[in-house]
Parts: sequence; structure tokens; C-alpha cells
Amino acid sequence: MAAVRDRIQQLDQIEQDIASALNSAGQAVQELSRDKTTLRNVESHASAFLKTLQGVENGLSKQIDYLSQVSTGQPHEGSCYGAHKDYQMSQHRVEHVRTRLSDMDRVKTELALRQHALRSGWIQQQQQQQQQQQQQQQQQYHQQH
Repeated sequence: MAAVRDRIQQLDQIEQDIASALNSAGQAVQELSRDKTTLRNVESHASAFLKTLQGVENGLSKQIDYLSQVSTGQPHEGSCYGAHKDYQMSQHRVEHVRTRLSDMDRVKTELALRQHALRSGWIQQQQQQQQQQQQQQQQQYHQQH
């Protein structure tokens, strides 16, 4: 909000400078219209007019440049463009991280299922081996008795 006030104050100053330039131009013309014109006074008023006019031109150019930046969405004084762009990039990075984490979680789940399947198969093999050993022991026992 302070930037807006500064811009308004700058425009007010430009307006005052325009009034001052017109005053200097009027005094120069008035001096020229006299019967006894003093060249030094005319040059002084004309010089003040030109100097003030140059300041007005510079001030208006700065204001026009600022308005050009604002209207095209470029970063400028008082703009949140840079912060907004950083926010968008951060959001993009967060979304990318979420996607990567989701992919990693999916791979982890698939790996856990495979390991479980392998373990289940191993357990089944162990159980089958134990059953076979028990059957062999029973057969040996029956053969001995």
C-alpha cells in the first residue's frame, strides 16, 4: 500500500512541476513582451522552463514504464509476481515429490507381497519336508516293529 502512496505522491510532484514549468514559460513570454526586454531574465526563465520540463519528462517516463510492467504482468515494485512464481514452483516440486513417494510406496508394497509369497512358499516347503520326515520316521518305525 505504501508503494501506491509513493506513486501518487510522485504524480502529485509531476503535476506541481508542470505548473512550475508553465509559470516559467509564462514569465519568459511576459519578459519578451515588455518594451525593455532583459535577455538575462528571458534566458533564466527559459532555462528554468527547460530544466523543469526535463524533470517532468523523466518522471512521466518512469510512471509509464511502471504502468507497462504492471499491465504486462512483469515483476515490478510492489508486485507479488516473484513470490507467486516461487509458490507455483514449490507447489510443482511438492507434487513431484508426492508422485515419487507414491511410486516408491507402490514398489515397496509389491516387493513386500513378493517376499511374503516367497516366505509362504518356503514355509510350505519346510512343512512338506517335515511331513516327509515324519512319514519316513513312521515307515521306519513300522518296518522295525
